[in-house]
Amino acid sequence: MGYLLLIVAIVLEVIATSALKASAGFTRLWPALVVVLGYGGAFYCLAHVMKTVPVGVAYAIWSAVGIVLVALSAWVLYGQQPDTAAAIGIGLIIAGVVVLTGFSSMQA
Repeated sequence: MGYLLLIVAIVLEVIATSALKASAGFTRLWPALVVVLGYGGAFYCLAHVMKTVPVGVAYAIWSAVGIVLVALSAWVLYGQQPDTAAAIGIGLIIAGVVVLTGFSSMQA
């Protein structure tokens, strides 16, 4: 159940982060509400994730998947296409999470 909630938390965080630009510095009501509700729901779910998933593992997955999805949503929504350096950086972040979750003893 922890990893399912982690997926929900990541999706809510990506939605909220993507809405930050649309909120125009919290001057637009509906995008600002999406930001507040999205982050609120994301952190609520993440708090429950921490009951069963190690903090380091949960945060590494949250961060890496969130970075990839936010970069993709920024590309789709705002035309902010990642360049080669960004793609390499994102790849290194993903590699770090794979090492942490696949080879580290933090799983316990």
